[in-house]
Amino acid sequence: MFLQTSPWDGMPAQPARQAVPALHEAAVHDLPPIRFEGQSVAIRLLLRHAEDGAWRGRILFGLEDTEHERTTAEIFCALSEQDLWLSVRDLRDHHLRDLYRSLL
Repeated sequence: MFLQTSPWDGMPAQPARQAVPALHEAAVHDLPPIRFEGQSVAIRLLLRHAEDGAWRGRILFGLEDTEHERTTAEIFCALSEQDLWLSVRDLRDHHLRDLYRSLL
């Protein structure tokens, strides 16, 4: 690994990320839970960098590896990871509740 030296302090510059996932490996991120019919529902975002260069994502509802876990199709698609996250952040609780309800 090549480290650049900072001219200000003589210390080697640190890379922004310590471990970069494989190019097309999916990553799962926890999102704030929603309330549905008085119950807290865990939400995760599974995103991946597809072979065509696009970023794609799906929402996972419920506890992982249980019969209550539900997932959407890859409903998010963007040219950059940042653009995909902007789409996810624009969702409000009522959108997430409707998505969850549609999977029951």
